[in-house]
Amino acid sequence: MQLGLVGLGKMGFNMRERLRAGQHEVLGYDRNPEVTDAESLADLVSKLDAPRTVWVMVPAGEATKQTIGELAELLDNGDLVIDGGNSRFSEDKPNADLLSANGIGYIDAGVSGGVWGAENGYGLMVGGSADDVERAMPIFDTLRPEGPRDEGFAHAGGVGAGHFAKMVHNGIEYGLMQAYAEGYELLAASDEVTDVPAVLKAWSRGTVVRSWLLDLLVNALEEDPELAELRGYVDDSGEGRWTVEEAINHSVPAPVITSALFARFASRQPDSPAMKAVAALRNQFGGHAVHRAE
Repeated sequence: MQLGLVGLGKMGFNMRERLRAGQHEVLGYDRNPEVTDAESLADLVSKLDAPRTVWVMVPAGEATKQTIGELAELLDNGDLVIDGGNSRFSEDKPNADLLSANGIGYIDAGVSGGVWGAENGYGLMVGGSADDVERAMPIFDTLRPEGPRDEGFAHAGGVGAGHFAKMVHNGIEYGLMQAYAEGYELLAASDEVTDVPAVLKAWSRGTVVRSWLLDLLVNALEEDPELAELRGYVDDSGEGRWTVEEAINHSVPAPVITSALFARFASRQPDSPAMKAVAALRNQFGGHAVHRAE
């Protein structure tokens, strides 16, 4: 199958490599001249045979909106656009409506696998019409991990369902990572455990907490046993926030994911104003000692 791929960053570049290895013809466009196959988005479209399929893999938000807006003008009736970025699911219907006005189909694809996807495959959850999904299935089958399709791919529902599923996936990821991180800190704080990396590595087979995330933590500790080269500052790219917002909208209790999100906010405060207020209150009502700022 022929595919146009817009965005050749860490994931887009690896996706192009995996698809090419699967015998697909992939033409990519990126502003980086060292990796692009086309001079512009218009040049990319001109090199594709109709009916065209174009996969957008650029940062969520304005960059995706602008790219899809430009594609709406460049593509023709019968073409198909796939948004594989981490867009918010509520942005999918407006994108689909914009393209539909010109007879262009739309699929939203949640993609999980990170920088390891080129080798291991990508977990995919997509939203869109059954006909559009079937049309793109050769691409999905090459990108997903080897094995049964339903263990690495899901047609989650209509437009927006793929990104909603990926949003919840990433919210769960927040909670899992926070649990591993808290366990690591407790092990490191103890006097009893003298080889924390060895303990975590021993959990990687046979135990009920084994997972790929645990394997990655083991890898990180092998490279830097005390994580001394890192700051304890953690960004969030949006999906965790959106998951918590949707939990509120649907009255679904999500205390673990919510706590993990707020733990990331706490990581960005070298000196918490809230905890200063708590220290001041303890001092005021009970005369408890406080630590004075230098």
